Amino acid sequence: MSEEILINVTPQETRVAVMQQGIVQELHIERGSQRGLVGNVYVGKVKRVLPGMQSAFIDIGLERSAFLHVADIWENRIDGNPAKPIEKVLFEGQSVLTQVIKDPIGSKGARLSTQLSFAGRLLVFLPQEAHIGVSQRIEDEMEREALRARLQQVLPPEHGGGYIIRTLAEGASDGELRTDIDYLDKLWRNLQQQSQCLGAPALLYKELDISLRVLRDFANDDITRILVDSRDTHLRMQEFAGDYNTAALVKLNHYIGARPLFDLYGVEEEIEHALSKRVELKSGGYLIIDQTEALTTVDVNTGGFVGGRNFDDTIFKTNLEAAQVIARQLRLRNLGGIIICDFIDMDSQEHRDGVMDEFKKMLAFDRTRVNVHGFSALGLIEMTRKRTRESLAHVLCEPCPVCQGRGQLKTAQTVCYQILREIVREARQFNAREYRILASQQVIDLFLDEESQSLAQLSDFIAKPVSLQVEALYSQEQYDVILM
Repeated sequence: MSEEILINVTPQETRVAVMQQGIVQELHIERGSQRGLVGNVYVGKVKRVLPGMQSAFIDIGLERSAFLHVADIWENRIDGNPAKPIEKVLFEGQSVLTQVIKDPIGSKGARLSTQLSFAGRLLVFLPQEAHIGVSQRIEDEMEREALRARLQQVLPPEHGGGYIIRTLAEGASDGELRTDIDYLDKLWRNLQQQSQCLGAPALLYKELDISLRVLRDFANDDITRILVDSRDTHLRMQEFAGDYNTAALVKLNHYIGARPLFDLYGVEEEIEHALSKRVELKSGGYLIIDQTEALTTVDVNTGGFVGGRNFDDTIFKTNLEAAQVIARQLRLRNLGGIIICDFIDMDSQEHRDGVMDEFKKMLAFDRTRVNVHGFSALGLIEMTRKRTRESLAHVLCEPCPVCQGRGQLKTAQTVCYQILREIVREARQFNAREYRILASQQVIDLFLDEESQSLAQLSDFIAKPVSLQVEALYSQEQYDVILM
């Protein structure tokens, strides 16, 4: 299926949209001040070893220490021997060569591994391994074996390290494979030399920026055109493609239209929709997507869809459409971790199987690893999607300073009663001449109208006057009680 890639560049950020038949399928945003760390290689220094958690905190030069679990220590998994406890492998002050496998998310630091890997266009180089693997997306066993044999033939004699063959390698020539091997080999030699010279903590290797990663990771045969609206970025991508991916040169175009690129293709509007909890379905149904720190839930509803012949048919069609839209929304919003999908209950096993098959088929387009379990006893589909970077909402948004991320506000009446209780507490401790309430317009209006009697009763009870003052900058939940 033909795809287009749109790249919008400003001095502050680069945004990439992957389009399929005019519909946005993926969004990637990289800001200069907040570039992702996944793939970066550091010489780190062990700050603390935690035997109880079988983990260690590693200083790699960031604001927060990074996290290394015993399962991610490559040296602990070789030779088939039982894994040693982390306190037998690491000690405080030790220098370790590490790679970031998960960006800092929320309050958590970056996650590290000591097993290094470097992605090329056709191959992934594993300098500490010796085997040749093949991408799981290449399912034909004969094709897998043929690719292994081809790679072994073009590898130089006594070449160290292992490889994973990427899907792009299926149609590549021997010369292209050698170019990839030479590039990765040179990268590894340079990194080894630097690691001998630099003390911990230090950055040894920085992953390519997103505009160049597009050429390395996304520019396959399905991509028909890559549009870039920045002249400088276009020239840089041309230079990279000329050295590394000549097939992409003819697809690379500099967009010079008067209308902004993302406006022309409706991407700006799609970004706004991707930040909403509610997603409309063409059938009249809708999804509610709730993202929390622990997991993401997706609830499917029929909404205004009345369907055709019978109620079961209506539910089945809504769930089929929802399965397609959910798979796209997961990519679009970059939702990761545990995901629970609550489809509308179906009595027919045939319908449940049909929805599950459609869901798996649509998830197969995802570049990120996904594991899907069948319908649970409660009728829910449980799945996991690998989380390596922040979701779209976490990149573009922050918790509301008014509701503190709850998504709800206390009513003006609730705040009124809270203030009345506060004044009673203060009156029992202090003998003030007068009490003045500073609050939002909504709360003061309620005190002057419906709750005026409550305020008068309080004034009589404490035998002190109570005055009101509007604070225009206060949110509905904010207030102060001033003792005069």
